[in-house]
Amino acid sequence: MAMDIDAEGDLLQSPTDYEYPTLERQQSYYNPLQTFNLDKGALKHYQQQYSDVYFIRLAKLKPAVEAIADGEWKDFEIAGEIVRRVDRVLDVRQGELCWVAGTVYMDMPLKPNILDDISKDHWISAPPPREKYLSLTGEDQIFLEDESGRVRLIGTPLQLSMLVTGCIVAVMGTENANGEFDVIDIKVPDLPRQPQRWERDEGAEVLATGIGKKRKSEAGGKRTEGGKIAIVSGLRYSGDRGDTMTLDLLMEYLLGEACGPPEQNEVRKISRLIIAGNSIAAATPLAAREDEKKVSKKYGYDSSAYNPAPTTHFDNFLATLLPSIPITLIPGESDPANVSLPQQPIHPAMLPRSRNYAAMPDSKEPGWFDSVTNPWEGDIDGWRMMGTGGQPIDDVFKYVEGEDRLEMVEYLLRWRCGAPTAPDTLWCYPFQDKDPFVIEECPHVFFVGNQPKYGTMVIEGPAGQTVRLICVPRFKETGEVVLLDTDTLEPAIIKFDVYEGGS
Repeated sequence: MAMDIDAEGDLLQSPTDYEYPTLERQQSYYNPLQTFNLDKGALKHYQQQYSDVYFIRLAKLKPAVEAIADGEWKDFEIAGEIVRRVDRVLDVRQGELCWVAGTVYMDMPLKPNILDDISKDHWISAPPPREKYLSLTGEDQIFLEDESGRVRLIGTPLQLSMLVTGCIVAVMGTENANGEFDVIDIKVPDLPRQPQRWERDEGAEVLATGIGKKRKSEAGGKRTEGGKIAIVSGLRYSGDRGDTMTLDLLMEYLLGEACGPPEQNEVRKISRLIIAGNSIAAATPLAAREDEKKVSKKYGYDSSAYNPAPTTHFDNFLATLLPSIPITLIPGESDPANVSLPQQPIHPAMLPRSRNYAAMPDSKEPGWFDSVTNPWEGDIDGWRMMGTGGQPIDDVFKYVEGEDRLEMVEYLLRWRCGAPTAPDTLWCYPFQDKDPFVIEECPHVFFVGNQPKYGTMVIEGPAGQTVRLICVPRFKETGEVVLLDTDTLEPAIIKFDVYEGGS
């Protein structure tokens, strides 16, 4: 507000009667799911075989893909021969036109193997990680397998379709004289059922109160005015040098301190911040010198090699924001959480200042600060949302020739599997009773963190499902934050950068 200067030009003025408006942050209705939470204590063990994951996945998705294949290929005819369904891979007969469903397995010589991990354990120099597993000499082979056996797949449709280890598909074709299945067409499970907006929340209200559907303005606070959700990933606090200028700009923007009144009115509509992985930079422990004596580790770690600065800086960042905005924290590959998927929430002891805003251990309601799993799903303002820290897409990227990561995100949904390459080349927990990576309900928004660049599109399913896909860029490299409108599900980009001067 500009000050009025009197005729004499005196800058000293009496107190003004102007009342500055008080801006309140828009509230959101937040209802997370516990889909990827693992058992604790003695109930969590690793004695079981990983093969059970594939059998569970096939048993869950095979009926869905068979229903689609049967609807598309029923009475399909080539040269007077009608295609028939085969229940098992080993029931395929040479020369007969048929279709069968199973799990894809990619036999790729350049994929990592257990010997590489053993070499790392023995401090032998392991080969650097590969950008792609694809063989330049054409040694890669694609197989379809089930509980009975496997058969090699060949044919042009394989070059036109995106396939990775662990996805469930149905293939139509014939077996040739070499015992290979020549594929004519491929079907995937496609998008599952999508819940209506507010469906889960209104169902919970009916069970709790016995009252039918309420108006949105009556249930859960201010639902009539749409807000925005900020999604960021790859903050990568390092602590090695003063590299927090852009992060400070982000913090001040979210607090409304880096802009004027018009922009503050827009910032107040940001009802929640989602941090999608890699908040801490990858650790670089100090290499021990040969002449150094081994010292006992105090409290379970070597203080000479452990650097607490990145976690401390990140904790201060969260503690500064939390009085103003609720935060959902998803762990990533470089964060202090378990490496195998699903990653469990970052332990509150790592964030001593921020944990004051978290829920009590036995509470069923989420706290203002919600440290969650990776992957994660839940409802925000009635929309079903699902997000990951980016590891599944980074692994799928190594299997395929293309560079379009949005297409890979789309195929995760059409395969109905959030991490198809786990446990083959992506570490995961050895589930026996269920595969939580199977997507049973289609989200309205599916975001993937820590991607090279921003991207978004909308895909549609066979039953009218619509999903907004978002590739969230790494903030450390791009300075970009995604703002998602909860009314229209339209995303926008806010970019932060520091002017370094010029000649």
